[in-house]
Amino acid sequence: MSNRPPRTSIAELPGIPGMSRRRVLGAAALGVAGTVLSGCSTPLAAGLLGTELDPGTVVYWNLFGGGDGVRMQDMQAGYREQNAAALQATTLAWGNPYYSKLTLATVGNQPPDVAVAHLTRAKPLWAGGILDPITEEDLAGVGLSSADFAEQAWTTQVTDGQNIAIPLDTHPFTLFYNKEVCEQAGLLDADGILIDLDGRDAFEAALAEISAVTGGTAITVANVAETSTPWRFFWTLYNQLESATPFLSEDGAVLSVDEPSFLEVMDLVTSWVDEGWLNSNLDYAGSQTEMFIGNAGFYLQGEWEIATAQSIEGLDFGMAEIPRIFDKPAVQADSHTFILPRKDRSPEQRQLAMEFIKAMLDQSLIWAEGGHVPSYLPTFESSEFQSLEPQQHYAGAADHAVYDDPAWYGGSGSTFEATVGAQLGLVQQGALSPERAFAAIRNQLEIYTSTPSPL
Repeated sequence: MSNRPPRTSIAELPGIPGMSRRRVLGAAALGVAGTVLSGCSTPLAAGLLGTELDPGTVVYWNLFGGGDGVRMQDMQAGYREQNAAALQATTLAWGNPYYSKLTLATVGNQPPDVAVAHLTRAKPLWAGGILDPITEEDLAGVGLSSADFAEQAWTTQVTDGQNIAIPLDTHPFTLFYNKEVCEQAGLLDADGILIDLDGRDAFEAALAEISAVTGGTAITVANVAETSTPWRFFWTLYNQLESATPFLSEDGAVLSVDEPSFLEVMDLVTSWVDEGWLNSNLDYAGSQTEMFIGNAGFYLQGEWEIATAQSIEGLDFGMAEIPRIFDKPAVQADSHTFILPRKDRSPEQRQLAMEFIKAMLDQSLIWAEGGHVPSYLPTFESSEFQSLEPQQHYAGAADHAVYDDPAWYGGSGSTFEATVGAQLGLVQQGALSPERAFAAIRNQLEIYTSTPSPL
């Protein structure tokens, strides 16, 4: 099946200046690479065909399900109530299927006006010619500037000297804790908040105290039938080392991870399993349950699981930034962002898209109630957000966010995370030594590092 609409010249797509046949094919390959190379399938024609809409309609795509999906629907309803412009919002399947459809819809000159992308996935979309830059004039036209956003998320989105995305949030890896267990372990202050546990000695002493209370596990990290969590765990600890280097360089063409640092982190993980502090085998749900029922004191996961913890009747829990175990504070994170897929826009259509984004930012307190740290500073600095519990206790992690390295096969929910995370999980299970895991990662990534970017 052709990846371009019928009766369209392969030399130049209408409405997408500079979109040559090579970039069309390359962008299409970019969108499906993670799927094809991992042996999955995606309907390639999705999004290529569309119907004519009123020019005053904002077409918006996102990938939010669960609690995030409910909150996004509330924000969309707020937009509809406050604006005369019509909104056509579509939610698509999370991960590679979403990015494949977005890529191919743009190549087919039928993209949405505004879309959501993880910041780590926006970068390869930009490299593939799929995004329009967001200019200072675009921002100023709706009363925004770069000073309105959290520094780490904003500076990370800047690529090739241009703004490629507008961050809605930062969603960091966080530490959940069972207050009943931690109180018995002597780890809470007078206000019932987790004490400072920075430094390996202090953190391991805390794990030992919790283990004495539970009679076994102190901390849980999902690692069975789960690859993203082991990656987030590793990337957090690895980047706390002064010796850490990028895992990937040259847009994914070079495996540049520092092997001694890799082994140091995984030796630490192995030692915690050997001590009985860290689980060896737990899936995503099981890692939560152990902390929820008091069989563990700590649980590491993305802050979005706040909604799950809040739904457990009788659970008294808190959340905190992951302590600095090694040399410096760092935590794996990503950001949900708004992007402008590349298309021929009138000034009025561009303004309408920016007004929609601004309306979403203005409602980002709703988004923050689901755990995400707002990137829009008027929301972040508001008394309403600063008083949210337990969000206020981990919101500072956004300042130490470390994003996945840019790669055409990388980013949140990508083939890269699945490949590397699987090996890291096997180390935690005791099925592989750190050395063998490193060798397996190097070998399995060779197909991607040695394959030229399709751009």
